[in-house]
Amino acid sequence: MGIYSYEEAFGGWDKTSGAMRRAIHNWQKLYYGTPSDGLDPCQRVAYSVVSKIVRTVFGEYGVTSRDPFTDQLLKSLAPLSRQAVEAALIGGSCYLKPCPHGTGFSFTLIPRSNVLIFGRNSAGEVTDIGTVARSTYGRCYYTLLERRTLDNGGYLTITNRLFRAYNADTLGVQVPLNSLPDYEKLPVQYRFAVPINSIGMVEVKTPMLNCVDGSPDGVSVFAPAAELIARIDENEKQLREEFIRGQSRIIASRDLLKTDEQGNRLLEDHLFVGLDDDPEQVGITIFSPTLRQTAYLERKQEYLRNVETVIGLKRGMLSDANAEDRTATEISSSAGDYNLTVMDFQRMWTEALEKLIALCSCLARLYKIGDPPESPVFSVDWGNGILYDEAKTWEEYRQMVADGLVRPEIALGWRFNMPADTQEQLQAIRRKYMPEQA
Repeated sequence: MGIYSYEEAFGGWDKTSGAMRRAIHNWQKLYYGTPSDGLDPCQRVAYSVVSKIVRTVFGEYGVTSRDPFTDQLLKSLAPLSRQAVEAALIGGSCYLKPCPHGTGFSFTLIPRSNVLIFGRNSAGEVTDIGTVARSTYGRCYYTLLERRTLDNGGYLTITNRLFRAYNADTLGVQVPLNSLPDYEKLPVQYRFAVPINSIGMVEVKTPMLNCVDGSPDGVSVFAPAAELIARIDENEKQLREEFIRGQSRIIASRDLLKTDEQGNRLLEDHLFVGLDDDPEQVGITIFSPTLRQTAYLERKQEYLRNVETVIGLKRGMLSDANAEDRTATEISSSAGDYNLTVMDFQRMWTEALEKLIALCSCLARLYKIGDPPESPVFSVDWGNGILYDEAKTWEEYRQMVADGLVRPEIALGWRFNMPADTQEQLQAIRRKYMPEQA
């Protein structure tokens, strides 16, 4: 007997509300431009929003560490950095799972659409989670269900189950894990011998408040503008149909729209409109309507400007930047809102890095992988982009040193990316950059 429901297969109840499930599904459709009735997604507004923010966030991104263990982690994670932020912006959150092996760690990215939340603690942190991984092998569809449960003592238990089906609409039946070579080494159940106080994965979660149901779930960056984006797609469909019918619209009497003996239409009814005319007034009349291009385009521009306002994007990123005159104050306000949006997502990724490196250090000590430091240190540089002007900040540091407000070692530590928290670190800065003082 086949299993059709993930909840049935996991043996648990997904705490994600129905409104959130529908919203996550809708965000995926908007981002990937899935066609639907009444909409034409050719504008790909959701994709434009996400791609522009991700490119800006990582425009001058760099991350370094002085200890070899952390540096190797950062290099292994580098290919997934942009993808993780992109997945979080689309679905509200995603999960990065470190996979330890003999010499280090590899990482797997799990989007929110492949996650079921079975439990949270009082702080809203996930303590019971299920993830779904689907693959095909031969003519069969395989689904690996992994459930991670964290108990009150901080001990993590991982349970793996594999299902096989002959069509994509069902999970099918449970089969042994060694039915696929990729999973033959996975244990059916494993409980960590020591508490790690974590589900063994790190959530990359958008910082906005949940505007769908108020739950701890993260929301897409374009969640507040989802309905506006749907209106843009609806507007695009109307405009396209206006052009299709714009050359001429032929009004025919109803009797001309009958089908032949084979059921074929004599006239295409998307171009020909049948009317119940007076019997004496039969035939064909050609009607050429005036195109409403200007009205449609103006409405679309207004929708795009509203999307920018709701999300907090700089005016002109989606709409026509020259469509209206704006004062200098309005321009500055728009740029400031946009800076805050990007800074929020850069902070989101920095916090995720901190948690991920701390988790990998814990797992490395447990599995005896490498030489993890007690307090991993890394430095994230977001460059001279929209967040700050490095030259201007350096001049401010110099002025504060001249005014006696900041020690020169602190300013030099910032300038050359050296720690300046302890007396030993300050002495190292003096030796390298202030030999007379040293």
